[in-house]
Amino acid sequence: MRTIKINWKKLLFLLTTVFLIIQIVGSFFFYELAVKRGPKEYLQGNADLKVADETMDLYLNGDWKKWVSVQKFETLHLSSRDGLKLTGYYLPAARPTNKVVVLTHGYLGNAKQMGLFGQYYHNELGYNIFMPDARGHGKSEGDYYGFGWPERLDVIDWTNMLVQKLGPSTEVAYHGLSMGAATVLMASGEEELPRQVKAIIADSPYQSVYQLFTYQMNRMFHLPAFPLLDSTSALTKVRAGYSFREASALKQVKKTSVPVFYIHGMNDTFVPTEMAGELEENTSSETEIFLVPKANHGEAYALAGDTYKLKVGHFLDRYMK
Repeated sequence: MRTIKINWKKLLFLLTTVFLIIQIVGSFFFYELAVKRGPKEYLQGNADLKVADETMDLYLNGDWKKWVSVQKFETLHLSSRDGLKLTGYYLPAARPTNKVVVLTHGYLGNAKQMGLFGQYYHNELGYNIFMPDARGHGKSEGDYYGFGWPERLDVIDWTNMLVQKLGPSTEVAYHGLSMGAATVLMASGEEELPRQVKAIIADSPYQSVYQLFTYQMNRMFHLPAFPLLDSTSALTKVRAGYSFREASALKQVKKTSVPVFYIHGMNDTFVPTEMAGELEENTSSETEIFLVPKANHGEAYALAGDTYKLKVGHFLDRYMK
């Protein structure tokens, strides 16, 4: 009987080569899937994003949409630190005030979708409102999505522009949804955060991009995070300038002095409720948390509108003097 002799060195080299090819191909695939700017068909029909009929009706047919369409927004432009032209929309309050809210939208959204909240701030609270298109979204330049990390510096620069426009006595609130919530939390820990930022509302945030993608890879593709997520993160560092692990709201809120009000749906399966709980537990400033029963991702305002507004208003009254 003939004995088959195995060349272990060649076999090891072959396996290593195949492994590296899989990692490289997989990294480009997931970068294109999630990070590169463009439509994301894989999210269409995603059960984790299913919302109640009343929520969908509010999103599609709410009177806020007509309100947004008739407002005379002032279009503002900002050059980001890395050379992108960013766009945002400013609307002064009906009566002069030193209070302004910066409303930051979610992944694949755009600035004027935050008119859902802007109508409340403008009409009921009497705030000036500002809604920026995040890089890679709406009218802003950018060929990738930053999931809050590069956007945190954009928000700080927008804030400085607003303070210069409205005066040094301006008081600023941040109100972000999903990726927008992570964005303002990531901004909150920066030493250069303007002193005028007095309060943060974080609706449906995640702790870090790495933790979010770890959860999503397992839930959507039944894949472990390591090593594919790490190689995708390395590619993202090269192509977009940030890594998934450094993009951490959790690390930032451990350094913040700005009070934070966390809001999350208790039935959120896209960004699990536990993520808001971990953020709240680790925030170094004063915090409150509002968990909304039966609400899926970003659905809290639709299902608990009056209570939502009441709690947000009370929170802001404590810190916006």
